[in-house]
Amino acid sequence: MSAGTAPYFLFIAAVFFVYWAAPPARVVRLAIILAANYFFCARYGLFYVALLPACSTLDFLIGRALHTSSNRAARRLLIALSVAANLTLLIVSRHAGFIWTLGLSFYTLQALTHTLDIYRRDAEPASSLLAYLSAVTFFPTLQAGPITRVSELLKQFDKRIPLTRIEGGRALFLIGLGLVKKFVIADFLADNLVNRVFDTPNLYSGAEALLAVYAYSLQLYYDFSGYTDIARGAAQLLGIRLPVNFDRPYTSTNLTEFWRRWHISFSNWLRDYLYFALPGGRTRVMPYLNLVITMLLGGLWHGATWTFAIWGFLHGAALAATRLWWAWRGKPKQITRLGRPVAVLGTYHFVCFTWIFFRAGSVATAMELLSRIASLSVSFENVTALFAAVTLVALAALFTRKQWYHAAMDRFAATPFYVHATALVLIAMAMQRWGAAGNAPFVYSRF
Repeated sequence: MSAGTAPYFLFIAAVFFVYWAAPPARVVRLAIILAANYFFCARYGLFYVALLPACSTLDFLIGRALHTSSNRAARRLLIALSVAANLTLLIVSRHAGFIWTLGLSFYTLQALTHTLDIYRRDAEPASSLLAYLSAVTFFPTLQAGPITRVSELLKQFDKRIPLTRIEGGRALFLIGLGLVKKFVIADFLADNLVNRVFDTPNLYSGAEALLAVYAYSLQLYYDFSGYTDIARGAAQLLGIRLPVNFDRPYTSTNLTEFWRRWHISFSNWLRDYLYFALPGGRTRVMPYLNLVITMLLGGLWHGATWTFAIWGFLHGAALAATRLWWAWRGKPKQITRLGRPVAVLGTYHFVCFTWIFFRAGSVATAMELLSRIASLSVSFENVTALFAAVTLVALAALFTRKQWYHAAMDRFAATPFYVHATALVLIAMAMQRWGAAGNAPFVYSRF
């Protein structure tokens, strides 16, 4: 029951009506959310309904013990147990794909926020097992985030905020926008050039290979941000606010800024729970080395392959180099009007270059693609006019001003319900007419 499919939206509709029709008592609301979470998991395999409660209960008990214990050795042993248990779950789920149809990477990172925050005395433990189970397996975030701190979800679960017509309209706007991003843009770009070029780069010209790299940067952004929009919209229909995960990342002027705008919840997790935990933060050398280690591990989180390791290492090295340059020459306080587009283009092309390793099936394939680009051969025989048009529209949309986006959302939310329904029907028609054939899963659902 992947996000964006008809069964998923029927499921959301059912949960929505049951949730708001039920008595407002906290225990009833939590029970409904928990039942919805486990029903969602059961669609991927009944053993999840046994596995996840067991793992979650272990973390809940560890959290309670961490909160009450003042013995340093005992607390270290408890947090080590939580980290080991969750990393084991992550590794096993990655390497037993014939059994695990639902990836648990985002679950493990979200679960660790609870025990790590309690260990650092940054948060209180969940008030009840029911509340914790409901938060840690919250179904909109389970497949591909955004990674939300359990403590933040618990605060929202404690209060029942009535869903107004305006807030409901904003939620539907997010869902509709996510569908367009995924099925009309991302899947179209993937099916009409990107997948073919990355699978067999030697069959295409250098110009087509380069265009495929640019198109993949757009595909990945619209696919992942599309999922995030749908997840945020689904949660908002239940009165729950999930964090923003993307903030026009391809308009960043440097790589540090890019990682503050791209997959924000993951970037914050790496910073708060990994980078700051590494030793030597006050030395002269280790902060730079720790950036490389953090991004290398962030790359390997996506998959234990050389391509992801190279991708993570390149970003870590570039972040360290950026920080070293600023330490030597000082961070520029203001970028000139001419320097800004140059900085944006430079950052974007570095990100595109590293996306080659992120997407390629092997290092050899990545090198073949780079070789094709370096050949400088020019031919657009495999590029249709419609593909070029969709690429240009997707590129132009990256520069939409925030105030335009929020104004469009507010205007849509203020319209009557039949306008919302009509818009969603038109989106569904567009998906049928121009969307890619089949039902490709979201890219990050496999991580």
